[in-house]
Amino acid sequence: MDLPHHGYRASKQRGRAAHPTGDSVLFEDTSSAAPAMNNQGYYTPGYNMEGTSNDMQGDAGVNNLFTDPMANAAMMYGSSLANQGKDMVNKEISRFMSVNKLKYFFAVDTRYVLKKLMILMFPYTHQDWEVRYHRDTPLTPRQDVNAPDLYIPTMAFITYILLAGMALGIQKRFSPEVLGLCASTALVWIIIEVLVMLLSLYLLTVHSDLSTFDLIAYSGYKYVGMIFTVLCGLLFGSDGYFVALAWSSCALMFFIVRSLKMKILPSLSSDSMGMGSSAKPQLRLYITVATAVFQPVIIYWLTSHLVR
Repeated sequence: MDLPHHGYRASKQRGRAAHPTGDSVLFEDTSSAAPAMNNQGYYTPGYNMEGTSNDMQGDAGVNNLFTDPMANAAMMYGSSLANQGKDMVNKEISRFMSVNKLKYFFAVDTRYVLKKLMILMFPYTHQDWEVRYHRDTPLTPRQDVNAPDLYIPTMAFITYILLAGMALGIQKRFSPEVLGLCASTALVWIIIEVLVMLLSLYLLTVHSDLSTFDLIAYSGYKYVGMIFTVLCGLLFGSDGYFVALAWSSCALMFFIVRSLKMKILPSLSSDSMGMGSSAKPQLRLYITVATAVFQPVIIYWLTSHLVR
């Protein structure tokens, strides 16, 4: 029979709430998430488990390298070889270019420079040409006006290049190539002159206290006369040029002969005592005279094209 419902409905069974979809989640916290694991509880192949072990092995290899006695011995041996090579290179360089010797040739002052320039232009009035020594060491140029220096030749060379540029500019012939050719020619000439002097002294076995720096200094003094010659040529024309060329050439020849005479010729008497050495004094005298006579040729060659 049918029972009355008394106003009640048959209640439906409530279903479980569904999980929210992925679109409803804004952010997903993965900072504390563990590596993904499969159903068997093993780590997935995509996760790198060898990074830490490789870093530990690398640190261990570095530590073993520093603690290995053979590696330390090899490093010490290599360091000693490097130091020895450095010392040998410095020693070879000091044989040809000593810093202390170079400082000696630049130890000048204003008083020395003025006196030296006067001697170079008016050497006939100078009487004492002997180089002074103190305990077998020559005095510095600021203490002895007869000592050779490299300050005046260096400054004269630079001034000559600047004056050549000005002379070429006045004649509308200036160009960087021509000025560079002028500078390189002047430098090559002085190098050739010094090499010829060294070779001559070596072949004749001349025992002298002339060093390479001394020869460079005596060869570089010609630039003072070259500056004077070019200036006279620019101011007074060709006549003034040839008059200045004659004066500076004679003055320089006299200066070279008197200066080298105190360096090369003093050992003539000692060498002439030996057997078969009678020709050497004449050859040494020829070297001194040839060096002096060659100076006017170089002066004319390096200045004639600047004055027209």
